[in-house]
Amino acid sequence: MTDPFNPSPEHAALRQMVRDFAEREVDPQAEAHDRDEKFNLPLFRKLGALGLLGITVDERFGGSGMDATAAVIAHEELAAADPGFTLAYLAHAMLFANNLFQNGSDTQRERYLPGASSGRLVGGMCMSEPAVGTDVLGMRTTARRDGGHYVLNGAKMWITNGAVSDTELGDVFLVYARTGEGQGARALSLFLVEKGDPGFQLGQKIKNKLGMRASTTAELTFADCRIPAERLVGHEGDAVPHMMRNLEIERLTLAAISLGLARRSIEVMNRYARERKAFGQPLHDFGQVQRHIADSYAEYMAGRSYVYLTANRLSLASGGQRLDSDGVKLYCSTMAKNVADRAIQVLGGYGYVGEYQVERLWRDAKLIEIGGGTVEAHQKNMTRELSRLESLR
Repeated sequence: MTDPFNPSPEHAALRQMVRDFAEREVDPQAEAHDRDEKFNLPLFRKLGALGLLGITVDERFGGSGMDATAAVIAHEELAAADPGFTLAYLAHAMLFANNLFQNGSDTQRERYLPGASSGRLVGGMCMSEPAVGTDVLGMRTTARRDGGHYVLNGAKMWITNGAVSDTELGDVFLVYARTGEGQGARALSLFLVEKGDPGFQLGQKIKNKLGMRASTTAELTFADCRIPAERLVGHEGDAVPHMMRNLEIERLTLAAISLGLARRSIEVMNRYARERKAFGQPLHDFGQVQRHIADSYAEYMAGRSYVYLTANRLSLASGGQRLDSDGVKLYCSTMAKNVADRAIQVLGGYGYVGEYQVERLWRDAKLIEIGGGTVEAHQKNMTRELSRLESLR
């Protein structure tokens, strides 16, 4: 019988490689980088040597040429050690590298993807704005054609990898901007913007976040930012279908981060409940604690099965799993938050401090109910998709 979580020997080998790396190198640095709110750039670049930064990018452009299931495996395993670091990985590997590979020209791929796959370049994607979050069609950043250039004006907010330090921008970004009139889907286009382009600046690095502190979050500004016209990805007005397709793998891998986070929380509370005694008995002998552990495991396995079912069906080139890519993130984001909360409850005072990691996991978990689409947005999207169906198969 095929293992749905490792459907091929290559997937199983990938999981073991990433798990070994995460336990050996990612886990030991997680607490310090969360505390200091710093992105571990040297560690990030090591992911390039493992073939993870371009995991879904074709080998012609320096990637590993793997599928959505492989991407889920990598995110789940890294997140079990450090969800914040994994969020930076997702923004680079999925929102930038996969997005450009699927939608860019060969010239654009050849220019950026080898560096992105090796870790020489740090990439990100700019969609959200200071006054516009879920309503992406309402974005205000504009791009105006001016001869052989486009001129961008506006600001983007909550950009993961927008900065690699307090003062330094990331290297290259995919930026969604308005090139047409009105709110329609044909009004938006996608551009490549590089650090050093005139008029492109770091507005601010966002500090004092609740969680995901090991990934940097920034505001980026565009003030008469001139870029060559060949940096347009695709054609004017065709960005929304690209965006919707890439949102599927984004939401799927965000759900995978939730899986890793939940798994680690279960492991911590299970171990603690075995070893800690109260009233002369191990904690796991008490019904209240048994409920926390058993419910958490069942919910984790339900979410894991849903995530891998969706991943195994998803074609990165065509998408087509919007209902379930929203569904896995809707379910897993809240599941992971609840599991981390139960872990804190089982550990009591020890769960409330950093020694056992679960307070950090609990803080990190909340972001996934907001970033990449809020739970309310997923509920709206799913209900719209379901309204078109007469029956479920």
